[in-house]
Amino acid sequence: MPELASSLTASFQQASGIVIGNILGSNIANIGLIASTAALLTNIKTEEVMLRRDGYIMLFASFLLFFFMLDFKISRLEALIFILFYLAYLLFLLDKVKRHEEEIYFKDFMIYFFKFEYLFDLKSRIKLQVQEREKRNQNFEETKKSTQITGKRTQKKNESESEIEMRTKNESITELGTKSKTDPEYEDIDVEVTEENLYETSLLIEFFKLIASGAAIIIGAKYFVEQAVFFALLLEVPETLIGISLVAVGTSVPELMVTISAARSDYAGIALGNVIGSNIANILLILGCSGLVHPITVTGLSIYYIAPFMLIMSLLLILFIRTGWRVKKFEGLILILLYLSFMVLILWLG
Repeated sequence: MPELASSLTASFQQASGIVIGNILGSNIANIGLIASTAALLTNIKTEEVMLRRDGYIMLFASFLLFFFMLDFKISRLEALIFILFYLAYLLFLLDKVKRHEEEIYFKDFMIYFFKFEYLFDLKSRIKLQVQEREKRNQNFEETKKSTQITGKRTQKKNESESEIEMRTKNESITELGTKSKTDPEYEDIDVEVTEENLYETSLLIEFFKLIASGAAIIIGAKYFVEQAVFFALLLEVPETLIGISLVAVGTSVPELMVTISAARSDYAGIALGNVIGSNIANILLILGCSGLVHPITVTGLSIYYIAPFMLIMSLLLILFIRTGWRVKKFEGLILILLYLSFMVLILWLG
């Protein structure tokens, strides 16, 4: 979410350097800072499915990004291709989960994409949603008609009541009014109403928390990007440099905290899967959406130094996953040392 908010904000402000620097920097930080930290805390157990299902997709997205960057820009068409790949990736996984298939290979995804099977899946899902909505509406209409019929019958019955029955009813109402408020029956009703009100109030509070959190992220991203651009101008350094350092590290801090907590709770494997998934989403979804807002201009610093290093780190992570199907502590140390060395080099070049 922070990467998406900051990248979209930068794209609206036509700060291409912040966008591309944030994406490349976040992917590098995810591997060199977050995954490495998890590995330093505990050896991360990995599985072959993590490599087959997500690892190769991450590599493919990284190389595709590098290829699109070679003409020093990312056009709206290329951004749309990124989004299509991400949409197909999600539908592909959902389709495999629905069929309970555990054997998921990268080549199957590529066949799925280029045969446009995701378009048929999307169409079928939309059709299913429409049918379910029509069924709900039909049930609602039937319930409404049944209620109206019952109401008419009740009305006729009430009209045929005698004066004696009405008098009896009035006496009953008077008797109920004189009952003690300590009657158990009334206490139960009060408790039920109170619990229902509390539940509705709780839902309302959670909804406002969600809205407030989203608004805070958007507003925070706006000011964060504005200050990043300001410092780039003040220090007379490329926006890409600010994007890969200040913005990328800043947006990666929440994931770092979650990863540390997961590693301490013996869920480091989940944290590593989150890193790979985040790298995929950064390129295909976030960069795709940002590129649709405004075409992204790419500098030589990104093409010749930053993007190649991202590819190297991605390849190393895949290699470490394959070695014994675990990322060991010394491998985590290698990743973090490479990351720190790269940041020093890139700041010196900037």
